[in-house]
Amino acid sequence: MKKNAILLSGMKDGIPIALGYLSVSFGFGITAAGLGISVLHAFIISLTNLTSAGQAQGVSIIAANGSLMEMALVQFIINIRYALMAISLSQNLDKSFTLRHRLIASYGITDEIFAVCATRKEPITPTYMYGIIAVSAAGWTLGTLLGASAGEILPVNLTAALGIMLYGMFIAIILPPAKKSLGVLLVIILSAAFSTVCKYLLPFISGGFAVIICGITAALIGALLFPVKEEKEP
Repeated sequence: MKKNAILLSGMKDGIPIALGYLSVSFGFGITAAGLGISVLHAFIISLTNLTSAGQAQGVSIIAANGSLMEMALVQFIINIRYALMAISLSQNLDKSFTLRHRLIASYGITDEIFAVCATRKEPITPTYMYGIIAVSAAGWTLGTLLGASAGEILPVNLTAALGIMLYGMFIAIILPPAKKSLGVLLVIILSAAFSTVCKYLLPFISGGFAVIICGITAALIGALLFPVKEEKEP
């Protein structure tokens, strides 16, 4: 298959992702504007990050004047899953995927792009990867631009309601696995409980470090109570 056809195939597969990103990042843009972040800065954040949960928590840390260490630790914990996705995808890369291409493509390995690429039967080429990333990233940044712009001109009550879209996406992500796994459900409940304790009983702990403490503690308890059983080889 010629490169142009492969590029168009990647771009075509990226359209549904971009449409989904458009609505979610609109909510992020409104949230960022509500925290006092300018339209330009919100746009740059989305353009350079492509991580919904990381960006949502990141702008909260920025608004609260958090430290760089706090920001680094929060982003590491929230986004470490992308490294695991990249390792998994590396097993199905075309031989033309040199180190340079891998470094460039690492920019756009998101949950949705990983899911689409993981289902491909053919080896993933750099051209295909660039096509799906370009369209998906365009949807994410455009939604942020529109949301941040709307956040500066729409009434406060309306922007507050629209900002819920971002959190609705997070709920949509955690509910399906919570229905299938008691361990996942426990971790979610514990995280929410610990977060509530930090919010109302330990207000001296900043939001960023609260995420770190709650996430790690809940995950450790879940791993101890519900360890993943290794599959025995036949």
